[in-house]
Amino acid sequence: MSVRVVIVDDEELARRGIRARLERSDVDIVAECGNARQAVDVIRQASPDLVFLDVEMPGKTGFDVIEQVGWEKFPYVIFVTAHDRYAIQAFQINALDYLLKPIDDELFENAFQRAREALARDRDQDLSQRLAAVLAGRRDRDTDKPHYDRLVVRAVGRVIFVRTADIDWIEAAGDYVTLHVGKKSWLSRETISDMDRKLQDKGFARIHRSTIVNTDRIAEILPLDNGECRLLLRDGTPVKLSRTYRHQLNLLFNDRS
Repeated sequence: MSVRVVIVDDEELARRGIRARLERSDVDIVAECGNARQAVDVIRQASPDLVFLDVEMPGKTGFDVIEQVGWEKFPYVIFVTAHDRYAIQAFQINALDYLLKPIDDELFENAFQRAREALARDRDQDLSQRLAAVLAGRRDRDTDKPHYDRLVVRAVGRVIFVRTADIDWIEAAGDYVTLHVGKKSWLSRETISDMDRKLQDKGFARIHRSTIVNTDRIAEILPLDNGECRLLLRDGTPVKLSRTYRHQLNLLFNDRS
C-alpha cells in the first residue's frame, strides 16, 4: 500500500533528509512545504495519508497548521522537531510519533512502520469515525479531571507514548518510576505518588510504597505469614502487597463485584 505523504519543515536540509529516508519505501511524496501557510493549503487540497510536521516555523507552529486544517480532517502526523517541550501537546492530539532532530534512521523507520500499520487498520474504516474518537479524547482531556490514556516517556532521540492499558506494573526509582510493559521497561520522571494519582480509576492499585500494579495483570494472590501477600502477575513476576496498602486492593475488587 503506497502512502501519500506531505513533508512540512522550514529547513530545506531537514526536508531533504526526510525525503531521502522515505524514498527507500513505497511512498508518494505529494508535496514539501517550507512554511505553515503553504502546508495548510496543500493538506486541505491533497488530503494525504501522513504528514511529517515540524513544530517551530516562522510565524506559525505545526499545531497551528493542524488547527487551521481542522481536527476532523487532519491526517496522521509524525512530529519531527529539535525540541522535546511540545511532547505533551503532541500526546494530546494522538500523534503517531515524536522524533527529535538529528533523526535516527532506525527510529524513523519504526515510526513510519507504525504509520503503515495504522493506515492498514483504517483501510476499511470511516475516517470521520476515527477522528471523532480523537476529538472525544481531546474533550475528555479538557475536563477538570484529566484522562491519562497514554503516558509520555522521554528517551534518547525520541518521545514515546505508552498506553496505560499496556502497563503491567510500576516501581519507584527515586524521583523516577520504571514502567514495565511486557518485556520492555521505560524510565519516566515522575514520582510514584504522582503516578498513583494519574492512574486512579484506571484499574491500577498501589500495593506497596514503591509499587503500583495493573490489577488486570494479577493472576494469583499468595498470603504470607506476616499478614502481607505476594502477588503473581500473568507473566510470573512476583510483587509484594504490603499490609499498609492491602485495603486499596480490596476496595478495587469489591467495586468490580
